[in-house]
Amino acid sequence: MKSLNTKAFVGLLFLLLVMAAMLFGPAWTLEFWQAWAFLSVFGGSASAITLYLMKNDPRLLERRVYAGPAAEKEMSQKIIQTITSTAFVAIMVISALDHRFAWSTVPLPLAIAGDFLVALGFLIIFFVYKANTFASATIELCPWQKLISTGLYARVLHPMYMGALIMLLGIPLSLGSWWGLFGFLIFMPAGIWRIFEEEKLLVSNLPGYSDHQKEVNHRLLPFIW
Repeated sequence: MKSLNTKAFVGLLFLLLVMAAMLFGPAWTLEFWQAWAFLSVFGGSASAITLYLMKNDPRLLERRVYAGPAAEKEMSQKIIQTITSTAFVAIMVISALDHRFAWSTVPLPLAIAGDFLVALGFLIIFFVYKANTFASATIELCPWQKLISTGLYARVLHPMYMGALIMLLGIPLSLGSWWGLFGFLIFMPAGIWRIFEEEKLLVSNLPGYSDHQKEVNHRLLPFIW
């Protein structure tokens, strides 16, 4: 357990350092208050969730630690994860370059709203973890997995992706960049592709999921899709 906790925190620290490098490197300055604010919100939110999982659901923490293209078994998922990872990098690098060369300007209230969206995205993800101990970072089913239809799952079929979508939309805004939204547009088709692939697996292998699909009419956003 100590090894898992150490791995989780070291992984988070490494991610934050890489994110800082992707922001302050292309921006070529540390005088980038939007980046400092974003990293504080992102790091604080991710740390809080990690601590919660350490105490309350170490099995889920283990499922979340192993992530990324290499952790996926299917080639389609490796491709999807590669695209989404590229989109995440693009959001930050383009936003940092935007700050350096002043390609666009986001009003202060909207930048603050971007940080709020990042925090909101993490909050949604937290409620997903709280309701669904099977929320693996990869598309797979545990032998003892059961259908989760309570909480946010009673509103949308894929609340985890809803939270991620809100967070990714907030990142370029929090960094003061309109051009950073280009990375968000890269993420969207890959995210939708992943949703359809995951649904195929769940319909075929998770008892009750087909009926759950009929009861919950929205995949990602309530009243929209």
